[in-house]
Amino acid sequence: MAGTAAAASSRRPQRVSMQEHMAIDVSPGPIRPIHLISDYFPHFYPFSEPALRTPDLHPAVAPTISSAPQLQPDPEPEGDSDDSTALGTLEFTLLFDADNSALHCTAHRAKGLKPPASGSVDTYVKANLLPGASKASQLRTRTVRGTRGPVWEETLTYHGFTRQDAGRKTLRLCVCEDPWLRRRRQAPPLGELWVPLRKLAPNRARSFDVCLEKRRLTKRPKSLDTARGMSLYEKEVEAEVAGEERGRILLSLCYSSQRGGLLVGVLRCAHLAPMDANGYSDPFVRLFLHPNVGKKSKYKTSVRKKTLNPEFNEEFFYAGLREELAQKTLLVSVWDYDLGTANDFIGGVQLSSRASGERQRHWCECLTHSDCRLELWHALDGAPFQLSA
Repeated sequence: MAGTAAAASSRRPQRVSMQEHMAIDVSPGPIRPIHLISDYFPHFYPFSEPALRTPDLHPAVAPTISSAPQLQPDPEPEGDSDDSTALGTLEFTLLFDADNSALHCTAHRAKGLKPPASGSVDTYVKANLLPGASKASQLRTRTVRGTRGPVWEETLTYHGFTRQDAGRKTLRLCVCEDPWLRRRRQAPPLGELWVPLRKLAPNRARSFDVCLEKRRLTKRPKSLDTARGMSLYEKEVEAEVAGEERGRILLSLCYSSQRGGLLVGVLRCAHLAPMDANGYSDPFVRLFLHPNVGKKSKYKTSVRKKTLNPEFNEEFFYAGLREELAQKTLLVSVWDYDLGTANDFIGGVQLSSRASGERQRHWCECLTHSDCRLELWHALDGAPFQLSA
């Protein structure tokens, strides 16, 4: 019986006291120094394959500090850095042409772009002038394919850019992936940057070489618990910066002493408000000299299809003495043409000696200086004209 009890006790696992348990492996040995955090959290890049080091941290085989090999960091691949610089850089030049009321943005090149998940690097630069209607202020370069260092050397021009715009507007530049080979929605930008324009000196070019950042989120979404909530996120952000203005129109006025009347030129419009479901408009311009009667007091331009920045370059003539014209009002309105339904009013402007600001100055200087063509941009009002009898 004693032998049987001894055998049974030998088969039972021996109990270890708490003190003995806590004393086990309390001294694993020297700790190997960490030279690079990427040794333990390696990154993988489809265009570069750095040698991955897998240090053995097992205490039984960890070498001592004195015998630890000196790890030399590999050359850091492009994009392997903090998120603020991992997206690459963009080189561009801005020029505020105050004489012609234009903003020129020249996209030169990008460096070190981080490849998207698809592995394709077909990129272009998209520019938005904010705040403003998104499609009206959106310009883009051509697409450069198959490189992480694309060179565009392309100039994007915003017409109708005034000193007031420079003081309150911001230029958003995005480096985007061209999804033409993939039947899906436009991918998020590879990187973007925002440039306040208030520090631009008129008629002086300024060059930039700036690190791209992640997409800036300016409004917290109402719902993030569903895929639909995330899809609504972009719409909320766009709606926040969209549609502040109705647009602008560039008019030229000249009183011709030889013809004895007023020449009105409708040159172009910029940043018009979109009126159609596709995000664009089919704009045309109407002119009316009030008070007046007859068809000779009413004109309209041709229609420009699917654009928010139309160019017209059309001229119209109103006969009359200078003194008579000084008592009249020129009504200029921009409309969206709709086939089979009523045209949509986009905006308008009134020029007369009873107007204020630039509108009055443009009208009076035109009638004061004969045979002198004066061009000036005017912001459009969103309210329809209220004409008195």
